[in-house]
Amino acid sequence: MKTLGLYLHIPFCKSKCLYCDFCSFPRPKEETVNAYVDALCRDLQSRGERCRGYTVDTLYLGGGTPTLLSEEQMTRVMQAVRDAFSLAPDAEITAECNPRTGDPAYFRHLRALGFNRLSIGLQSAHKEELKALGRTHTLDDFCRTAESAREAGFANLSADVMLGIPHQTKESYLDTLRALLALSPDHVSAYGLSVEEGTPFGRMGDRLVLPDEEQTREMYLLGATLLEANGLLQYEISNFAKKGYESRHNLKYWNCEEYLGLGPAAYSDLFGERFGNSRDLAAFLAGRDITAERETPSQEERLQEYVMLRLRLTEGIVEEDFSARFGTSFADRFSAPLAPYLARGLVLRTKDGYALSREGMLLSNAILSDLLDFSQV
Repeated sequence: MKTLGLYLHIPFCKSKCLYCDFCSFPRPKEETVNAYVDALCRDLQSRGERCRGYTVDTLYLGGGTPTLLSEEQMTRVMQAVRDAFSLAPDAEITAECNPRTGDPAYFRHLRALGFNRLSIGLQSAHKEELKALGRTHTLDDFCRTAESAREAGFANLSADVMLGIPHQTKESYLDTLRALLALSPDHVSAYGLSVEEGTPFGRMGDRLVLPDEEQTREMYLLGATLLEANGLLQYEISNFAKKGYESRHNLKYWNCEEYLGLGPAAYSDLFGERFGNSRDLAAFLAGRDITAERETPSQEERLQEYVMLRLRLTEGIVEEDFSARFGTSFADRFSAPLAPYLARGLVLRTKDGYALSREGMLLSNAILSDLLDFSQV
């Protein structure tokens, strides 16, 4: 039986962060959340009927803040998943969590429902940096949440941090990582700030003061070294994990495997098609189809996508797999644009293929733009 990654979008937050471009709605009314759970359960039932030949081996509840759902609402969602899909006994089941949501009883309930991985958003350990981001939690909140999750039986905890944010210095970023490492996380995602149009940060223009490119580069390299020295090995541009704790769900994206996303702004790659939903919450609550885009990628588009995503991984391109998928040699196809990057040590020749070096990962957009036609990705 084929395997499938299932993503459920929970688009509600206590408040909207100043940098956030995700589909999320702050301070929802309880009746809206209940109606959303109803709509999500209906969609699960409908989509599950088309996926009878699949086993879901990764389930990811993202947001927004999934842990804003009550115990009863979360129970309904998980029951709908189990009713509609074949869920693997060893499935990785993740919920994203804001440090100001959840308590020991709530986390025990999640464990009883089958959740075995929690991803908690720290972003920074410093009050002034958190305030500048529009985050409402503190480091103490994060520590209490992580400790409560451990007490409830979560043996797989991930945390998000950000670099290149307002007021941040190399020292404050490393302080954040050290504070996080004191809690022994199993996985860390370290993302660079992206300023998006339409967000409060995007509207600030020159008034938004950020670390410069060289400072952010130094943060990235020093942070990666510190994480690896503490047993969290880099496996993707922004992701580090203890051995065996890599995000199985996110690896589906980077390995170009099949996944189904439900809810506003969720995307899917299934049955040979890529399709995505609009952000129309009202239409979703009303049970209307919110599919906004759909395409059947060509073999060339699949090849370009594969190169873009696999080069995010430290494993990089495996020649044998590339040849089996596309009937051609990666080295032959990309020899000319690869040559200068190989000479500079930004792309490495591995025993199985090709991968970006850590310095190369910092320049991944430039390298990929030389290798690929982004109109086909």
